[in-house]
Amino acid sequence: MYEITEFLVTGILLGFAAGISPGPLMAITISESLQHGSKEGFKVAISPLITDFLIVSAVIYILMHFQQQNSVIALISLAGALYLMQLGIASLRTKNISIEITNQKKESLKKGILANFLNPHPYLFWIAIGGPILFRASEVDRLAQIMFVIGFYVLLVGSKVVIALFVGKSKDFLKSKYYLHLFRSLGILYLIFALVFIEQGLELLGLHV
Repeated sequence: MYEITEFLVTGILLGFAAGISPGPLMAITISESLQHGSKEGFKVAISPLITDFLIVSAVIYILMHFQQQNSVIALISLAGALYLMQLGIASLRTKNISIEITNQKKESLKKGILANFLNPHPYLFWIAIGGPILFRASEVDRLAQIMFVIGFYVLLVGSKVVIALFVGKSKDFLKSKYYLHLFRSLGILYLIFALVFIEQGLELLGLHV
């Protein structure tokens, strides 16, 4: 039960980090909330629940062909560590958060779906990070996989919903020092997960640390 809870917590932390990070989906969430109210921002926030089923299914199908090849999974884990380190360093170096707001007609859900499909980050995440975690979870229990996915998407969508709510009520939310400090603190979280992925990758290669 402890290991299952560990995967749930991992999903929650990664989902929260992904949910509040600036990017195309965040930009559209904020833009729609500012122009048309929080309700439209909510529609953008839930778009990953529609798009990511196809993304995750495709990535897992591809990775399943390499599940028994430890060296391949190890290299993917190490690539995931490099990706997390890049995200972590970028977060720690952030001095201000600026998101471009565009003035377009109200098609919030459609915009969110298109943005997520065309955004490389969900693909990179599930190939280099989410996929290896799901494979590790499969060695524990199917419930561990389910809890990781639930934790990830509840916080990914939930954090964007909360931001849409705050932005809809106060346009100064994104300029506050609290949001900036919170975003910077994600850098430490990313770097911790990067170390975990490095350790796992080295173990799969037979190199114990």
